[in-house]
Formats: sequence, structure tokens, C-alpha cells
Amino acid sequence: MAESIYRALRDGALEGELAPALTIKDSVASPFALQVFSHVISQLFSSILAGKSQSRGLVVVSFSRSPSFYLDLLKNKGTDVASSNKQIQILDCYSDPLGWKDQLAGSRNFTALSNEALVSSNAIVFREVKHMDKLYNSIIELGKGLVGGGKIRFSIAIDSADEMLRHAPVSSVARLLSNLRSHDQISSIFWLLHSDLHEARVTAVLEYLSSIVASLEPSHQLANGQRGDLENFSLIKHNSKKGKFHVRFKKRNGRVRVMSEEVHIEQSGINFTSLPSEGAINQGLVPKVMVNPYKYMMAGDLWWIANMRDQLLQWKMCRQTRTAAVVRLFITVIQMMRCLILMRTQMMIWISDYACPIC
Repeated sequence: MAESIYRALRDGALEGELAPALTIKDSVASPFALQVFSHVISQLFSSILAGKSQSRGLVVVSFSRSPSFYLDLLKNKGTDVASSNKQIQILDCYSDPLGWKDQLAGSRNFTALSNEALVSSNAIVFREVKHMDKLYNSIIELGKGLVGGGKIRFSIAIDSADEMLRHAPVSSVARLLSNLRSHDQISSIFWLLHSDLHEARVTAVLEYLSSIVASLEPSHQLANGQRGDLENFSLIKHNSKKGKFHVRFKKRNGRVRVMSEEVHIEQSGINFTSLPSEGAINQGLVPKVMVNPYKYMMAGDLWWIANMRDQLLQWKMCRQTRTAAVVRLFITVIQMMRCLILMRTQMMIWISDYACPIC
């Protein structure tokens, strides 16, 4: 199943379609997303070096790890980073994300500054992580610097969507990811997410933007309050070394395919094995979605729909401020009508395409 993920990212996007997007999410109960993310980077970059990928370059946007972490990762996998610097660039959002070190460097009272940014010519420091538009432009410029213009494509790896959500609203982050997916030169994109740091609706928005969602879960679920029970210490230790790896693929025809494997964390790296028969998912029981009515809706519309439930609850609870609650609900209903108009417009296009044989 892990090979299916690599194959999808390696094959990239078809002409006129969005680039494949992968969300790798975990939680504190099974914190192995970084290991999976690093494994995907090394596998994809190996395919790029071998010329077996649609992508001809890789841009790593590092928020939670220093550039040296990824350079050492590739070196440990046997990659000569010095000779392959024309195929990978790292946008360093880790060393000085808000530009504070740069400001202190200009002060007479501050002379010592970290040399992390100078670790390699592969890394370029980015100091304005709050501005998603500038981040988008920097990513595209780095990618074009690797592959040039035209139709040559490159891939993007973002090691922490959590850090972006710390500095920008979810609507801005969703717009950034959506714009990257729709760029003509993007072959594939994937990012890491710690789901228990966010509300369910935030995770749902990022999952919606993905064509592949990989989730890590503990092998053995512990009931509330059992974490401090000594009798369950063996289960906790067991979960610290392996877990369940569930992947949901959204196909082009609207169908959804779900697969599961077991992931093992070892000193030598990460390994994937098939689940026992009692833990495997029956593909015949997985519901198949034939048409996704929200496919052509914008990320902002999805955010308004996610807020619908909260707005209704606020209207129910705020009896003393009912007027303000009614106004908020009215605005939400208008946004819902906008979404329905977009859906209706797309349906009219579909009907006209099928009704007119000449077209």
C-alpha cells in the first residue's frame, strides 16, 4: 500500500488536472508521521534522481526541522547531496520564521547569530511565514529555479501544516495549498499534520484538499484513564514501536479506496507489513462515492459550511443576543446559497455537455 502512495506521487498530475496531494496525519497516541514523511521524501527523491518521476526537482518547505535534518536524511540514504543540489532546494522557515534574528543582527548589542541558514547552498531562509502569498511566490520561484519554465514539473514537501496554521487562518492555508495544486508546474505535493492539535473542522478542510489521506493510529486503543495504569504499560510500549497505517485514495472517477497496513518503527528505519486477517479492511464494505458535489467549490465556501453547525449552536444558546445570532445565521445562509449556485452552475455545464453531441 505504501508503494501505491509513492507511485501516485511519482506519476504526478495529468494534463489539465490538479496535482496529487497527500496528507500524512498522526496524533500523540501514534506519533509516527515524521518517520513516514521522511520515508516518502527519500523514496520520491530517489525516483527524481533516477529519472523515473514526472517531477524533475523537489522543494522542501521546512517548518519544524532544520535544513540540515533533511540533508543528513538524504545522505544517510546514500544520496550525494552535493552533486544533486540542482534537483533539491529547501525553503528554510525554521531558522528565522518571523525575521527576529535578522532584526537583531542589525542591532549593535547583538552580534551572535545562528549559522543554520549557511549550512548549505541548498537552503534559502524565509522570514515572513505569516504571509501566505509571499510563501507561495517563494515556493514557485524555488521550483522554477530548479526546473526552469515551460511544462517541466517539480514536487513540494511541507513538513508541518501545523506551523502554517499557527501563523495564518485556515482559509489562507487552504488557499495556498489549493493554488499550489492547481499550478501547471507542480507534479505532486504532500504535507504533515498533527490532527490532535486542531479542531475537527480544520483537519476536515485539509483532508478535503487532498487526493490521498494517510492516517496513523495506535495498534491497541487505550480507554480513558488507562494511560496511568501499570497493567497497560506493555500496551503503551507496544504502541510506541508500531501502529496501523490507513490510507484513503480518492480516484478520478469519484470513488474512494481504503487500504490498511501495519507500520513498524525500527532503528534501521520504517517498515510496512500487511495487517492480520482480523485487522484487514473488507474493500466490499467501504462505501463508494460516485459523485462529489463539492468538487468544484472553493476552500472559502468549505470553511463557511464547516461553521454552519457552530452558528446554529450559537443561535440556540445565545437567547439574550438573539438579534446578533440571527444576523450571523443569515450571513451563513447566504454563503450556503452561494455554494448551491456554484453546484447548480456546474451541473448545468455537465447537462449541456451531454445534451449537445456537437460539443
